[in-house]
Amino acid sequence: MLRRVSPFIAVICVAACTPNPSLDATAPLATPAGFTALTAETGPSASDWVVGFGDPRLSLLVAEALDANPTVLASRASLDAAEASARSSNASRLPTLDAGFGVTERDGGAQSGTSYSLGLEAAWQADIWGRLRDNARAGSLSAEAARADWYGARLSIAAATARAWYALNEAALQTELARQDVDTRSRQLEIVVRRFNRGVSRSSDVRTARSALASSQANLASREQIEAAASRTLETLLGNYPAGAITGDAGLPELDAVPNPGSPEALFERRPDLIAASARLASAGFSAEAARKALYPSLRLSGSTSDGGINLEDAFDLDGLVSSIAANLTAPIFRGGALRAERDRAAANAERLAALYVDAALTALRETENAIDADARLAVRVEALTRAVTEAEEALELVERQYASGVATIFELIDAQSRLINANAQLITARADRVDNRVALHLAIAGDFAAGGGIAPDAQ
Repeated sequence: MLRRVSPFIAVICVAACTPNPSLDATAPLATPAGFTALTAETGPSASDWVVGFGDPRLSLLVAEALDANPTVLASRASLDAAEASARSSNASRLPTLDAGFGVTERDGGAQSGTSYSLGLEAAWQADIWGRLRDNARAGSLSAEAARADWYGARLSIAAATARAWYALNEAALQTELARQDVDTRSRQLEIVVRRFNRGVSRSSDVRTARSALASSQANLASREQIEAAASRTLETLLGNYPAGAITGDAGLPELDAVPNPGSPEALFERRPDLIAASARLASAGFSAEAARKALYPSLRLSGSTSDGGINLEDAFDLDGLVSSIAANLTAPIFRGGALRAERDRAAANAERLAALYVDAALTALRETENAIDADARLAVRVEALTRAVTEAEEALELVERQYASGVATIFELIDAQSRLINANAQLITARADRVDNRVALHLAIAGDFAAGGGIAPDAQ
């Protein structure tokens, strides 16, 4: 297994693998001992972040997505292809053995007739400078990067499934709230109409109540559309036809303290995308070194043995075997600059990957810091909106009594009802945002601190 490299030594590693030409040094990436946004007590590290939500339906959906999602399947196929390429790269270090059988027809002269030949030819490229070994290492590291990509795809799809599932549940809660609002507005309209028939209310009150009901009905239609779209998003992640048949029935989970994310340095060895970037960086270093060594002389050893004659059985007559052994030492003299161009290209590619690795590390740190910071602020938001809902409920009860006694107007009643609906809608959104952010945190810190983020690959 490749030992992971930290961003601030990434370019040094590449420079060690590519002594000619040398690469410019990159400024070290200073990382603190802990995440700066982490100011409160944390919970235990997640052993399985999906199970940690306490939602059996979510676990089933994630398992289904990992088995059927096209992105995961494509990533697995890419891994198989990379492993096959690695085996092919390593095979070039081994001797080759070929067998041949020939039939020759001659017409005219003393040599007329049919002749047969049978032979074996063996060859071996002596890896004097280690160029073939470097290519084999580069292939192996590319396969390791593809495996990390597969783990990363599984983690990403698991997180996307969790987000889609709770987005669907949020949409279902908002739809139910909008439906309750329509029911409430309908009852209010009935009350206003009765009061109007008794001569207590004015016709403008009736029209105002009807307008409020129509607005609530429009909001309900919008919420139903959002819920249907959320259902189709989830079905697509599961590899199913997006019929909008899945319904959200689990609500939103109550969250504990943010899990301990570990140290920033440890993050570099957990995140699949950083593991893949690290492996590709090392692979590029070996490829650059192999391209440089292609300028050196090469030694090829070959040997052959053959037999033949005018009769088919002569081809299998061991007494007539002819054998040869040859050693060829070749050195490139003029290739139009192709070898040096390939050397420079490989070195530039290694330098590019070094910069991309540092960028990926910075992105990982930013995502983690943002998720930790957002969790604390969203918790405060949820608490404040919970108080807002309680106050809005009590205010509505008071206005309803005042309206029944003729003290409050229809506008005050509708305003109180609207404030309660808005407060409840904002509370649902805030709770959903915090759940979504918690999933984002698990995605940022790679789940259970292992490559694959707690979504362990199956037995295959």
